[in-house]
Order: sequence, then structure tokens, then C-alpha cells
Amino acid sequence: MSDVQVEQKNYRMPPQDGITIAHFITVADIERSARFYEKVFGGKILSRGDSSGAPGYIQIANTWLIVNVGGGPTPDKPTVTLSVPSDPDAVSSFMNIRVADIHACYELWRSRGAEFITEPKDKYGETRCYIRDPDGYIIEVGQSKPDFTYG
Repeated sequence: MSDVQVEQKNYRMPPQDGITIAHFITVADIERSARFYEKVFGGKILSRGDSSGAPGYIQIANTWLIVNVGGGPTPDKPTVTLSVPSDPDAVSSFMNIRVADIHACYELWRSRGAEFITEPKDKYGETRCYIRDPDGYIIEVGQSKPDFTYG
């Protein structure tokens, strides 16, 4: 199944110039989440966080995922409280992973412990399915149909 392996390149965090985008999610257990993203998606754990509040960093393909436990307001976000989803079926955003072979990824990632909501389904312009991570976040996995163009 080498065709579903994600090539890990040396993308830099923090960037030396320009910008780098990372996605932050609030998790109940940094180590558990880091292991999930490492095992299922072949992510590289760059940092496991620490007891003084440092987050975990995982490189997955050409992006970074930051995982940290929740907490109350801080001086730079005085009205914001971070927590894991209270209802995993009510979401406002999710990670989207585009793949070359959705059926191969479905089988591989399921064998690594990913819990899919359904098997891949055809949808306009793509075939897609969703995974739940240990905290209930959903992750879309999609493959564009041949000859489909965006925009």
C-alpha cells in the first residue's frame, strides 16, 4: 500500500519566511491524540507537550496539528474557554484530507484503528467519508472524481 503513504517533507515550523498554517484542536489527553494522529495518518510527533501547558505538535504531510488540553480565558483571549466537543454530532468545522485513493486509505486507516462513520460514499465531484478522532472531532477524507476541477 505504498501509494497511500504520505511523503514527509521538511516543511518548517515555525516558518523562516512567509507563513505556515497549523490547525489547533482542544483534546482531553495530548498523548492519546498524538498517538492517534501518528498511528492512523503516519504523522510525526514533534512535541508531546508538558505539564506546564505546552501543546503537542504533530506534522501530518504538509501541515501541522497542534493539540492541547482545554482551559479558561487567558490575557490574550479574555472571553474564550477551550474545551473538547460536548456533542460530537454538532460541528462547525473539521479537518479535510484529500487523497489519491480513498478506498486504499479507508482500508489502511481502518486497520490502524480509525473509526469511520460510514464507508466511502459518492458525492458531487468526489467520493468521501468521515473519521472520528478520540475526542469526537470529525475528519473528512475525500477523493476528487476524474476530470473534476475546482473553481
